[in-house]
Amino acid sequence: MLKRTHLAASVLLLALSSLLMPAQAENAPVTNGDTLKKIKARGELVCGVHPARHGFAAINSKGQWEGLDVDFCRALASAVFGDPSKVRFTPLSTAQRFMALQSGEVDVLSRNTTATLTNDVALGISFAPPNFYTGTGFMVRANSGVKKIEDLDGATVCVTPSSTERNVAQIFGSRNLHYTPVVIENNKEYVAAYLSGRCDVIARDKVALPGILAFDTDKPQDHVILPGMYSKEPLAMAVRKGDSQWYDIVKWVVYATFDAEEMDVNQSNVDEKLKSTDPDVQALLGVTGGFGQKLGLDDKWVYNIVKQVGNYGDIYNRHFGPNSPEPLARDLNNQWNKGGLLYGLPIR
Repeated sequence: MLKRTHLAASVLLLALSSLLMPAQAENAPVTNGDTLKKIKARGELVCGVHPARHGFAAINSKGQWEGLDVDFCRALASAVFGDPSKVRFTPLSTAQRFMALQSGEVDVLSRNTTATLTNDVALGISFAPPNFYTGTGFMVRANSGVKKIEDLDGATVCVTPSSTERNVAQIFGSRNLHYTPVVIENNKEYVAAYLSGRCDVIARDKVALPGILAFDTDKPQDHVILPGMYSKEPLAMAVRKGDSQWYDIVKWVVYATFDAEEMDVNQSNVDEKLKSTDPDVQALLGVTGGFGQKLGLDDKWVYNIVKQVGNYGDIYNRHFGPNSPEPLARDLNNQWNKGGLLYGLPIR
């Protein structure tokens, strides 16, 4: 039974790969400078996001998009237009995301996408610096008796057709553990399958599990997230290869949010910081240097990002901070000088 299940999973992966191949052949051609011109002519940025992932991209009770990935789209709109509202969000499934970017349907992908060698080299896309670090985690019922990954031998595991599916196969295989995957694309159906008892365990990027506990379970205390993180998942925005100007803009928008936090320039004090005599702060906020012009943007591009959306800490705390619905420690998603992996290159 286990071999047949893995064979089915392999067939599914091959089918998805075959879907991607025509998309690569039909990529809309792009040359340097094209993307920014089209965005400005259109009057808005088109950003591909997850259809519904708590903390990253979801529509709230007011009908508004919110989440960390959503805010990075808004930061791009602030850099380009000086207005974070000039962005249209396009929800994309796992199977749709790369094709939508390759075809030019979206200008940028900000959708919980892991930067890997294959994704970077084989799909005709380029990744910005990672803006969130996570890894595969597992959630089980509190009364299951499961305390560690080794206790899951023989379990039925709910996964989505994504890198998590591949990670689970490697995690169990490397430990000689047997399991039966239940692969479901739709997020609600995937969670419902676990809650109904169809699966013994749910596997997901660990950062997503607190959101499932908080929003999708009636009794969060009946479930536990196992300790440990079992893969490397550096999540990053992506653009099509071929337009180096647009890639530079997306890349430096991410770095700017890192740099602003490191320099203690945030939403609440950015106007006061315009008076700073620190040359690095002056360069960051466009008081000196003319660095925005080098990107084809206004020199106040970083000021607009921080004022209208925030630095990285502002964005993180809005969705994962102590007062958010799903608090999550910064850990790797902290500044390099505070034990994390965020390292903004200097704007100079």
